[in-house]
Parts: sequence; C-alpha cells; structure tokens
Amino acid sequence: MTFPDWMVSLITEKSYMYDFYQVSADVAIENLQAYHDAVGERIEAVVISTADYGTQRSEMFSPAVFEELFIPAFRRINDWVHANTNWKTFYHSCGSIRNLIDPLIEAGVDSLNPVQVSAANMDPPGLQRDFGGRIVFWGGGIDTQNVLPFGSVEEVRDQVREHINIFGPGGGFVFSTVHNIQAKVPTENILGMYDAVHEFGRYPLEA
Repeated sequence: MTFPDWMVSLITEKSYMYDFYQVSADVAIENLQAYHDAVGERIEAVVISTADYGTQRSEMFSPAVFEELFIPAFRRINDWVHANTNWKTFYHSCGSIRNLIDPLIEAGVDSLNPVQVSAANMDPPGLQRDFGGRIVFWGGGIDTQNVLPFGSVEEVRDQVREHINIFGPGGGFVFSTVHNIQAKVPTENILGMYDAVHEFGRYPLEA
C-alpha cells in the first residue's frame, strides 16, 4: 500500500484499518513477550512506534481518526507492557502533533520523542504547561533544523539552557536533539551543545 493509499484508507476503509492495527498490536505483544522471556527486566524503555503522525504545520489527520483507529491498539500494547514488565514505553513521531499528545497519554504512553519544537504548535512552554508531569519529553533539547546547524555556538548554548529550564523542572525530561544531527553541522556547535548540557543540566537547575 502506498502512502497516499494508506491516508485515503483511514477514511474510506476504517473497519479494515482498525483491524490492521489490532493485528499489528497482536504481533507487537507477541514480540514483546519474546523479548521479556529472553532478557526480563534488563530493558528499561522499549520503542513501540517510530511512525510519523505530523507535518511541519499540523497533524497528518484529525485527532478523531487517530483516537478511533490507532489509540485502541496502542492502549493494548501499553497495558500489556505495564501489566507484565517494569519497562517504560517510548513513542516517536516527528512534526506538529500537539493535538495527539493527550490521546497518547490516555493510552498509557510513557515517553514522547523527538518533540519537534520547530514545528507549528510545539512551543516548549506550551508543551510543558499542558503536558508536563504526565509524559516524559525525550527530545526537544535543541532545534536541529535551524539552531544547531546554522546558529552560533552562543545561540546553541542559549537554547540548550532555555529548553532544559523549561522541560527539566520536576523531572520528566530526557535531553536529546530534536532529531539526528545532520551532515555539515559545525563541530563547535555540537561540542557547545554537549558542554551546555553538562553545565546546565544538573539539579538544582539554574534559572
């Protein structure tokens, strides 16, 4: 199925797509059981989903579609993890997904990555205000589209400090870049980010 076909099917073939995600959940739970049988509690966090549900400007589809088709399967997977292990669940989605975060929290998601702060409606203060303490922000530490590749070392340090001070109070924040560090990012910016995390990312946090 091509991506356009998949997007259309979310509306035209809802019953089929619902069943598809339920079968996917069955497979995921079977695999998670196999992992648990093999390594037990050596796992701390397990990646459940690496699909993207947002664009630069908005969610790819309505929150209603997300809650109807995706969330029931996600809830089953998270419920299994939390009932049978001490693991935490890790979900990845790039883009503007602000309107999907509450459903993810209600489905039992523990951590969200990469927290694309450069996308629309993904401003750090608003995310922390509305969702802080209810989900771990695993990312959002620095914008990899603009600041890290094109900013000065001082701008990199300033954003690292700012985002740590927004997301960090009370815990529930794992510092990470918004996404992978791309080619041609200045080495001094990467080192500046690394040094700033060690300087500003220790409790008690500096104002």
